[in-house]
Amino acid sequence: MAINRVSGLVLPASTKFLIDDVVGKRHVELLAPLLGGVVLATIVQGVTSFSLTQLLSKAAQRLIAELRQKVQQHIGRLSVTYYDANKTGALVSRIMSDVEGVRNLIGTGLVEFFGGLLTASIALVVLFRISPLMTVLAFSFFLVFGGVLWKAFGTLRPIFRERGKIYGEVTGRLTESLGGVRVVKGYHAEDREAKVFSGGVGRLLENVLKTLTATSAMSLASTVLLGLVGSLVMWIGAKQILAGELTLGGFFTYTLFLGFLAAPLFQIVAIGTQITEALAGLERTREVLGERPEDADPKRTRDLPPIQGDVVFEDARFFYDEGKEVLHGVSFHSAPGTVTALVGPSGSGKSTIIGLVAAFHAPTAGRVLVDGVDLSTVRLSSFRSQLGVVLQETFLFDGTVRENVAFSRPDATDEEVMAACRLSRVDEFAEGFELKYETIVGERGVKLSGGQRQRVSIARAILANPRILILDEATSSLDSESEALIQEGLGHLMKGRTTFVIAHRLSTIRKASQILVVEGGDIVERGTHASLFEARGRYYEMYTKQHGVETNLFLAPGEGDSAPGDESEKGSREASLADAVRLLSR
Repeated sequence: MAINRVSGLVLPASTKFLIDDVVGKRHVELLAPLLGGVVLATIVQGVTSFSLTQLLSKAAQRLIAELRQKVQQHIGRLSVTYYDANKTGALVSRIMSDVEGVRNLIGTGLVEFFGGLLTASIALVVLFRISPLMTVLAFSFFLVFGGVLWKAFGTLRPIFRERGKIYGEVTGRLTESLGGVRVVKGYHAEDREAKVFSGGVGRLLENVLKTLTATSAMSLASTVLLGLVGSLVMWIGAKQILAGELTLGGFFTYTLFLGFLAAPLFQIVAIGTQITEALAGLERTREVLGERPEDADPKRTRDLPPIQGDVVFEDARFFYDEGKEVLHGVSFHSAPGTVTALVGPSGSGKSTIIGLVAAFHAPTAGRVLVDGVDLSTVRLSSFRSQLGVVLQETFLFDGTVRENVAFSRPDATDEEVMAACRLSRVDEFAEGFELKYETIVGERGVKLSGGQRQRVSIARAILANPRILILDEATSSLDSESEALIQEGLGHLMKGRTTFVIAHRLSTIRKASQILVVEGGDIVERGTHASLFEARGRYYEMYTKQHGVETNLFLAPGEGDSAPGDESEKGSREASLADAVRLLSR
């Protein structure tokens, strides 16, 4: 950059010699070396300019890519609580848009500005040598104008920060609207969503107009300043030429170098907005990177060995918002290989208990122990690798059936993936597709039915071969027939594993080892189905109010009734499932 800037000054500097010596004093012999020097300097300037642009542009693009990767990886390691507090679209905006400012800082923006300062410093020395009086007066004007610009950009930065926030909100709502297009169309809410989006775009426009007004005012001020300084230089320069204190070539050179002195100030007006916006975006990026990852807790120092799955809650309490406790001293024990069912009304705290088991949250008081180890002291990677989760809201990626099943164990063999698909009955519909397991399921699995998506989710959990299994209404999206088909596979999956189940259909948990009735953040009843039913308490009231097919999700393999003549088929199916279980458990 320094070579580029110095070589760029050769042409204006040669003007004085051309006018005063070659033309004025008729030293024609100086013309050839003067032109040779100018041509050589121009070539050097062109080559260095090309190299600088290549270097900076590519470096900026590499840094943008690296920053995006870094921010995405960091956000991926943040706690579930952070995701609950921030919209998906806003996070996407921070990953993709906020880091774009690096281009202006490293590209033609900040570096060009510092190059201008270098040129201005050299020009200032030359100007003082030609005319100290004009230089002091002109420089005073520039200093005042520079102070005004500094204050103006300090005012603009919060506006740019607000723009990033608004952009994130608008993007977040747009993402939600597009993701929930079936709900929008189902309620004929297209116009309402359009109004919401228009409102957000209007706020964004208002913010942009504020910055445009400010930059226009600065541009006006710079133009007026240039006119004032130019008039001042013409007036003093003319007087000095007439007085014989300054040559014509010197004055001409002075005006050229004065442009180099003023250039950084006018560059600020041109690129200052971009730089200010870039800094505001990078401040938002720094805020994200300043969030502590969930595994960065200094207390999390222990690695869990292969666990048995003994889970104990000791007076566990939890709140999302200060002063609004969700769990009030929950205590229970789930022995290895048992099934613990959680029932109760919505908002009672069932999902929070499951969140504590999965270490999505840590209790604000009390402890959650796994094999006697406090879960808040465990490195989460060593625990969650032994955890399997099937949620009520099934999430599939826009990939193939095989890729979605193998998501829990990317290194699994095809044989193991097929075994998990047999256990979860994925094979029954996947084999019917033209591309079979290579069929693309679409965004969020939109090309599959709710029951099919749930089966893929169950296959994913089966393939993980977890020691602790969480089923949050795992069969809620299935009809009775599909549920009956899957219950055998789930029975095999839960055998020997510590399982936690959230269930609303109480008929599906009659064989659970223990049932916890949760209300208002407390366990109000606990026991088996038989003991709770006999107690005629809250569980009995809930159970007797429900009607429908009483399928039993927790029948052990081989339990239950069989239709006459189905024994042979049932035996063959059980043998196939048993083979799959042996393969996945080896």
